[in-house]
Amino acid sequence: MAYWLLKTEPATYSWSDLVADKKTVWDGVRNFQARNFLLQMKANDIALIYHSGEQKSLVGIAKIITGPHADPKDEKWTAVDLAPWKALAKPVTLLAIKMRKSLSHIHLVKQSRLSVMPLTIPQAKALLKMGLTELER
Repeated sequence: MAYWLLKTEPATYSWSDLVADKKTVWDGVRNFQARNFLLQMKANDIALIYHSGEQKSLVGIAKIITGPHADPKDEKWTAVDLAPWKALAKPVTLLAIKMRKSLSHIHLVKQSRLSVMPLTIPQAKALLKMGLTELER
């Protein structure tokens, strides 16, 4: 199982939208590096959902339910399907992430325009701890 961070603009598609929809196709990714990360995803991987824009914070946890497949809007690109798992008990702001030395080198900080990025297990655990949330199996 791998951990990922997926960014979304809440005005376009928010955590609340994902919860209401119960699952979604994570499509519309049009960056080659982000697409390559989508290609590495597998069913049962975990994705932390990050609201970009004004909120700039991690807000929820989703589970990847299918591996990579063609983006239904443009088959040259890649998508995955995911479902909401649980909201973070406490949103984790970008400022809080930047202030944590152990997280200062993650893609979210170093490549702020990237919308799909991997997390190491220690990074994911640190972010979940900051969000006062545990993964339950």
